Amino acid sequence: MKTKILLAEDDSDFGMILKQYLELEDFEVTWFQDPMEIIPLLTTEFYFHIGILDIMMPNLDGFSLAKMILKEKPDFPILFLTAKNQKLDRLTGLKIGADDYLAKPCDPEELVLRIKNILKRITPATVETQIKIGEYTLNTEKLLLIHPKEKIRLTIREQDLLLYFLKHNKKALKRNDILDNLWETNDYFTGRSLDVFISRLRKYFQHDDQIKIQSLRGIGFEIDFPTH
Repeated sequence: MKTKILLAEDDSDFGMILKQYLELEDFEVTWFQDPMEIIPLLTTEFYFHIGILDIMMPNLDGFSLAKMILKEKPDFPILFLTAKNQKLDRLTGLKIGADDYLAKPCDPEELVLRIKNILKRITPATVETQIKIGEYTLNTEKLLLIHPKEKIRLTIREQDLLLYFLKHNKKALKRNDILDNLWETNDYFTGRSLDVFISRLRKYFQHDDQIKIQSLRGIGFEIDFPTH
């Protein structure tokens, strides 16, 4: 079965180039130039596996569209495209729950690689379904972090980072190693992205004082997860 891509891009030339290239890579692409046409599908025929959303679009910007999609489909992976390539846009997208971010004009080959990496993370080959972390339980199949006081729906990137921390529990981790392994790139923007995700995880684990994600200045982080 082909991977079905939702493409929201108002630029007719760029949208056509992306659609044709992705179809050559054996993806099935449904292209919308008007994002408003996507809204009725959210509760009816939303059969896509991943969304590629331009940020600057008429009638409805990509951020607003992403919020509407994730409200109905919390696990839906999203990759943002933007011509701005600004720090604020990147951080806004990550806070919304985007899985990746690419500045236009982008290399179609890089876009394909990022799509495949996201899809690969959605269906990891072998991973435990239930993992105890102190007072919490991580359900990797449903992307849920469960505590007696609350249930937290994780993004794919949040779960990837958490699983990486579990794999290297009670060790000092270099920032560069984390970025190279999970983001496969290392620049200012991905570094700031990592900081956003670290802040989220610390907030998620606020109910268990034994769980620590300690910053090591000039190095990275030291992880201490009580596991069972």
